[in-house]
Amino acid sequence: MSDPLTPWQRAELALAVLAVDPAGVKGLWLRARSSAVRDRVTQALPLARRIHPGLDDTALFGGVDLAATLAAGSLVATAGLLASTDPVILTMAERCPLGLSARLSRWLDETGPCLITLDEGAEPEESLPTGLSDRLGLFLDLTEVGYSDTQDITLSPDAIAAARARRATTTLPKTALESLTTVAAAMGIASLRAPMLALAAARALAAWRGEDQASDTTLRHAAELTLAHRGDLPPQAEDSDAPPPPPEPPDSPDQGDQDQEQTQQDRLPDDILLEAIRAALPADLLARLAAGKAARSAKGSGSGAVRKGNHRGRPLPSRPGTPGSGKRIDLVATLRAAAPWQPLRRRAPDATRLEIRQSDLRLKRYQETSDRVLIFAVDASGSSALARLGEAKGAVELLLAQAYARRDHVALIAFRGTAAELMLPPTRSLVQTKRRLASLPGGGGTPLAAGLQMAFELAGQTKARGMTPTVALLTDGRGNIALDGTANREAAEADSLKLARALRATGIPALVIDIANRPQPALRRLAEVLDAPYLPLPRADAQRLSAALQGALGS
Repeated sequence: MSDPLTPWQRAELALAVLAVDPAGVKGLWLRARSSAVRDRVTQALPLARRIHPGLDDTALFGGVDLAATLAAGSLVATAGLLASTDPVILTMAERCPLGLSARLSRWLDETGPCLITLDEGAEPEESLPTGLSDRLGLFLDLTEVGYSDTQDITLSPDAIAAARARRATTTLPKTALESLTTVAAAMGIASLRAPMLALAAARALAAWRGEDQASDTTLRHAAELTLAHRGDLPPQAEDSDAPPPPPEPPDSPDQGDQDQEQTQQDRLPDDILLEAIRAALPADLLARLAAGKAARSAKGSGSGAVRKGNHRGRPLPSRPGTPGSGKRIDLVATLRAAAPWQPLRRRAPDATRLEIRQSDLRLKRYQETSDRVLIFAVDASGSSALARLGEAKGAVELLLAQAYARRDHVALIAFRGTAAELMLPPTRSLVQTKRRLASLPGGGGTPLAAGLQMAFELAGQTKARGMTPTVALLTDGRGNIALDGTANREAAEADSLKLARALRATGIPALVIDIANRPQPALRRLAEVLDAPYLPLPRADAQRLSAALQGALGS
């Protein structure tokens, strides 16, 4: 088995494959921040038009040229940037919205298109949408590549032309498809596109290397370029001193058995492909890519709820409708919809009046992200109350330090004795927070139900004001005060579960943090009723608490 490719060797081979068969491999997912290292790769890319995530459908797929149509009196259409099959580069691909991802995916499913995505994500959750990453055959991650490890990449036009001509006659081993499909299945890759893209990459790479038939080394390198980032590698098998049992002799060997045995001998072992992929990947690459997929598919997100309207926010494509109740007309979109019908609507050949009908009206739409509120309900009872409140203070201050950029608000509820108290209404002021958190009382019983009731009421109030609340409960789980103020553990637990069901029914996300010395089954059951994550953190400090909250809530 040959040595695995270095990151820069993979970059050189990926660019060669892309140049030889761009339509076959469909494109390249290049993950790297803007740097001199990335510039060396992008300079070797084929000539392509650049697009960005903010482009609308008219710019991408074509539409009516409004000014030319009104001036000419007849329909004048424009060709979109995706009208041809020339390669296209998508910049800032980590910001690609799902709607644009779906349209580009449909475009890639046609014959010929090639897309190169420049993913500049700094965090794991900033990543390419799954629909695009599934369709792009090649993947490069230059995050850990230093400039001293690189060199200029030069792809000769004559060499590319010769490889393209040779690709038509280049063959693959008979077992190549079976081997690549088996490896993809072992990695948990559900999409059938992956082995097909790997075959296309293997054929192009063999043609580039001048091989009449793709060698085992070429198949391994193609698997590194196309399959490595798509799934989870299975655990390595433990070494065993016992030799494998000998195969049982067939009862009646025939020519078919001999052919099958010969096929098995010619087939590249799957474990060799898996080991090649394992050796080619950085240790944390799959973890980072998986974190990005999980962040995109999570129930919540780091921002508030998305609301669509026609008053403010990020502009969205206009939609047909009737003005009224504050709805505003999109004049340009309305004229664009009416322009193609003007020759049919004009009664006189020399008429110049513009006729607009009800079906032409288009209304403006915007998408607005609401503010998010993190409601901390903190157990301030018992002898260790000061320690827990200190942790909550530190976590609140750490979260507020980043609240302005994320438009988050923070509120604090402390429950002790026989009732709960709102210590800090929703705020984004760090100065006010530190002043209000300077002294919080502690001691007494644990009115867990009262804390949940106040959190439920505050969450409802903030939601009614158009905000997105999230409740974080910090407690040791030993609730012993019922809602009526009596010391009754059974009634207290029943009241807590009742309020948990009510909070869950509203759809407000929650998080239960168990800060007892040992995980409490009662709190785990409470988290199940809330349909909320359960985090046992017996020795949580402010840093760990803040990190746990950000990870669980998608901050």
